[in-house]
Amino acid sequence: MTTRPAASSRALSAVAAVAALVLAAGACTTDEPPVAATSRTGLPAATAAPSPALASYYSQRLDWQACGGLECADLRVPLDHAAPDPAKDLTIKVVRVKARDQAKRLGSLLVNPGGPGASGIDYVRAGASTIGGTQVRRYYDLIGFDPRGVARSSPIDCLDDKALDRFLATDPTPDDAAEEEALRSQAKAMADGCEADNPELVKHLSTADAARDMDILRAAVGDPQLNYLGKSYGTFLGSTYADLFPQRVGRVVLDGVVPPDLTSAQLSEGQARGFEIATQAYLQDCTSESGCPLGDTPEAARQGLEALFRQVDRQPLPTGDPSAPELTEGWARVGVAIALYDQGSWGILTEALKQAKAGSGQSLMQLADAYADRRPGGGYDGNIMESIFAVNCLDRPDSSDLSTYETYAKDFSVKAPTWGSTLAWGSLPCGFWPAKAAVGPHKIKAAGSDPIVVVGTTRDPATIYEWSAQLRDQLENAVLVSFDGDGHTAYGRSNTCVDSAIDAYYVQGRVPKDGLRC
Repeated sequence: MTTRPAASSRALSAVAAVAALVLAAGACTTDEPPVAATSRTGLPAATAAPSPALASYYSQRLDWQACGGLECADLRVPLDHAAPDPAKDLTIKVVRVKARDQAKRLGSLLVNPGGPGASGIDYVRAGASTIGGTQVRRYYDLIGFDPRGVARSSPIDCLDDKALDRFLATDPTPDDAAEEEALRSQAKAMADGCEADNPELVKHLSTADAARDMDILRAAVGDPQLNYLGKSYGTFLGSTYADLFPQRVGRVVLDGVVPPDLTSAQLSEGQARGFEIATQAYLQDCTSESGCPLGDTPEAARQGLEALFRQVDRQPLPTGDPSAPELTEGWARVGVAIALYDQGSWGILTEALKQAKAGSGQSLMQLADAYADRRPGGGYDGNIMESIFAVNCLDRPDSSDLSTYETYAKDFSVKAPTWGSTLAWGSLPCGFWPAKAAVGPHKIKAAGSDPIVVVGTTRDPATIYEWSAQLRDQLENAVLVSFDGDGHTAYGRSNTCVDSAIDAYYVQGRVPKDGLRC
């Protein structure tokens, strides 16, 4: 399993691929008319550029064209915002679903589902009727986009399909020097492949680059301030934007937080603890009913899960897929991980584990395929398993020294015995990354911004609750909404308390009470 704060949309849409999981729409509980944001004194016009060299990008108008039930457009952005060169421009792909009440339209709501590397276009295409409550969709144009290097927007392509299969199948918990070397070889292949694919682009895929692109997109849709929904890694993108352009922050929600000041080790350690907590919650549920395939008590089941991983490490299971005939430990851990993103998929995981105990890895492989955007039979529908490293490794460099990861594994496993070693080795490609961002992990304030709403879920596997509290404390003007529950992110996941508070914020401008618990 790779180290990544996976997107809410990735988790939900992936599970949907094997479980027909449906996102629930939030519901604004008020019938009051929408309230537009009050224009700030001295706020620059929507098209005002940070520098004269960027003026042509900020003044562009999007040429919307019908495409598969949506509207699509291309946005032109500079490869390097500090030294724009039209010959090197990138194209950002954008989609729009218009507000249902154009007469009372409040503006555009830009959305990012996370990853890094998840497609905002796919997110909107799959969930245009369920992203935000009915009132939000009534008054806002919904805007999805693929960030630079992702999916349709100048995608980075580091490994061919067979090589990516090998990368993901590699043992993520090496037991000896030979297995460590195999993992090191695969990590270096990922880094080298990204550089070989596009040596210029690989230098300009940081979150700050994407945030500056997002400000050009804000200008192109004509909004003087950014209205935004960021989930998982999308919170990192949104908070980075807020710190770069605090006066242009409108109604911004950051759900399932990845704080920009996390180091690579802190990100991996936090996720290891998050997946451990989620695993405990799943095992508690599994053993509460008869027939849990791993054991009769939560602790027995945890040991049973670890035993299954060890068994698959020694003897991979058949999958029935000629392109990936064996379920290795690497694939098995990916399959289990995706099912922890939403409690609605726990039953599917239990059935997959029953099959694995009976000698078939087919269902766990199908879950893993969904996580990786991999088609059964071979091939990938997106580049998320590559772009995640292209962004994360630029933002958060790490070591190439294998002993560093041995130490990580030892330390992380104290608090996360099931997932500590797996997550410890996940950032190894970052030790070989060919480029570094100008700014690494850092605290942010977004001084002077309008109120930002931060949302955290207490048993979130991928973005632990404490990270939401951490970001809320760093931001100069923010409130924290807490959801006591399971799964990754909260807004739009069947909790009316969270949904109503966020819907009222978007539509009425009513900022939730800081410390609201749902």
